[in-house]
Amino acid sequence: MALMELYELTIHDLQRLIQRREVTAGQVLRAFLKRIAQEEGKIQAYMTVTGREALARAARLDRRLEQGDQVGSLAGVPLAIKDVICTQGIPTTCSSKILEGFVPPYDATVMKHLYNAGMILLGKTNMDEFAMGSSTENSGYKATRNPWDVSRVPGGSSGGSGAAVAAGLCAGALGSDTGGSIRQPAAFCGVVGLKPTYGRVSRYGLIAFASSLDQIGPMTKDVRDAAIILNVIAGHDRCDSTSVDLPVPDYTTQLGREITGMRIGIPDEYFIEGMDREVETAIRGAIGVLESMGAKAERISLPHAEHAVATYYLVATAEASSNLARYDGVKYGIRARGANDLLAMYTKTRQNGFGAEVKRRIMLGTYGLSAGYYDAYYLKALKVRTLIRKDFEDAFKRCEVILTPTAPTPAFGLGEKTDDPLTMYLSDIFTISANLAGIPGISLPCGFTQAGLPIGLQLLGKPFDESTLLQMAFAYEQATEWHRRKPPL
Repeated sequence: MALMELYELTIHDLQRLIQRREVTAGQVLRAFLKRIAQEEGKIQAYMTVTGREALARAARLDRRLEQGDQVGSLAGVPLAIKDVICTQGIPTTCSSKILEGFVPPYDATVMKHLYNAGMILLGKTNMDEFAMGSSTENSGYKATRNPWDVSRVPGGSSGGSGAAVAAGLCAGALGSDTGGSIRQPAAFCGVVGLKPTYGRVSRYGLIAFASSLDQIGPMTKDVRDAAIILNVIAGHDRCDSTSVDLPVPDYTTQLGREITGMRIGIPDEYFIEGMDREVETAIRGAIGVLESMGAKAERISLPHAEHAVATYYLVATAEASSNLARYDGVKYGIRARGANDLLAMYTKTRQNGFGAEVKRRIMLGTYGLSAGYYDAYYLKALKVRTLIRKDFEDAFKRCEVILTPTAPTPAFGLGEKTDDPLTMYLSDIFTISANLAGIPGISLPCGFTQAGLPIGLQLLGKPFDESTLLQMAFAYEQATEWHRRKPPL
């Protein structure tokens, strides 16, 4: 295998080559570092590239392999990590100026799991500041570009991770998903993105945006890779009180099983006016493919879905208002200079450190929690959230999986929606409900527009039933060729 081709391989391909000693971990890593050197200037996917540390880790791993030591399932696999996940000794900024220069003194639980499995950390990826956005244009540092068309956004907030996977700048990545931030950029970048059930993966070390919605998950080149990473990062963690103590199955075991007789729910509320015609055509085509394999599609209703966006932007902003109160210039991050007293220092630090979108959401959340408005807005949103979750519970009595578009349009142009926050918020209209309900969801490629832009198919599943989601996604992927297409870099 020529070194220049290694960056194109899946995680399971690399696993096989490294374990057979057909290539070394060092050779694999250098192929990815060379690719980053060639293409990162166009894509701007990374906040930090940890080349020196990665080379040292790869050399240690190769010595262990030569000695015949037992190594983990990700031995020698180079991954990228969204810059919202704490990495000991490596800057973690949430792509915000207010955390510029912050170096965590500890690793997130998912990082410990990945290191134990032998992963090689390539670096930290760019994102919308504090995971607030749908295009990665809200980064405090730079805008990441879509590898399929560098004049377009990669989606957000995990746009750096999505773009890095699509462009071959890593073998796979971790993102976080609060309202679609793994699945929507996966759709825009033509890769696989999995949001696990809330509580399936530890959030310890994930810098919080909205604590009842945030979840870490994999972004990969294909469905098997997503299952491999989920095997490593899933499980109970005593450091996270919302982590659920349930056995973790081997998510790869159901891949390849038949889907004959499985019931797929098609919600009327997700096929709306304003959806791009090419997106709808691709989704209808995907339904046909699954039906040809023996699955049974039927119309269902999620009657409170129309309220999901409004509900989300009250619940999420209220939690953000609380979570982001800690950034005051005292303990970590930047501290504004020239203030005459403590209150002035707080105010100036937050004014200079936070970007416009973060300020907008903090103000909205603070308003929704304020005296006189709490019952009218926040409390009502919590009640509607319960109704949305009940809709899914009822729907899953009739089907194993729900199928929808991931996003109503393909990737839009850089700057196209930055002046209209509401239009930007509607980019997540099909993904938000899964976070409010706490259920798992996966996005995978299901077609391309005439302009050559990827289209994403979303599958939603029952709580803690990622295995069925992966089974259905893998069946569709194996019956099609969309995941094999590469961006024209």
